[in-house]
Amino acid sequence: MLDKEKVLAKCNALTKNTLMETLGIEYVDVAEEYLVARMKVDSGVHQPMGLLHGGASVALAESVGSTASYLFVDREKQEVRGIEIAANHLKSIREGYVYGTAKLIHKGRTIHLWEIKITDEQGNLISLCKLSNIVLDKKANGK
Repeated sequence: MLDKEKVLAKCNALTKNTLMETLGIEYVDVAEEYLVARMKVDSGVHQPMGLLHGGASVALAESVGSTASYLFVDREKQEVRGIEIAANHLKSIREGYVYGTAKLIHKGRTIHLWEIKITDEQGNLISLCKLSNIVLDKKANGK
């Protein structure tokens, strides 16, 4: 059985001194079939017209999808890398929070495919993303 609080604490500890910390990405919910992170929409993630930057949305999507894959692998022997991401930005937002929910589409031995829906606080779809991750064996001595 999944210990939700322990998993979220571990996920949030991974963000220290990273882009996720810079963007204020925080993991807020997890279950066997999904992982959710949120990001505050303010001037720090705006594009010049005062709207959420598409790149910030993609960073949220890749962060939550990659971390979700990380939860499925043997972290002693394997690591995860994002290899492709696609995003469709469907609606704009100026303030509040957006939530990235990663749901697994395919879990192979070496490839994980995720759908990440980015929604606002009212559940409106802001962006729809697809992320492919590769699962690699760790090399001896970290090389």
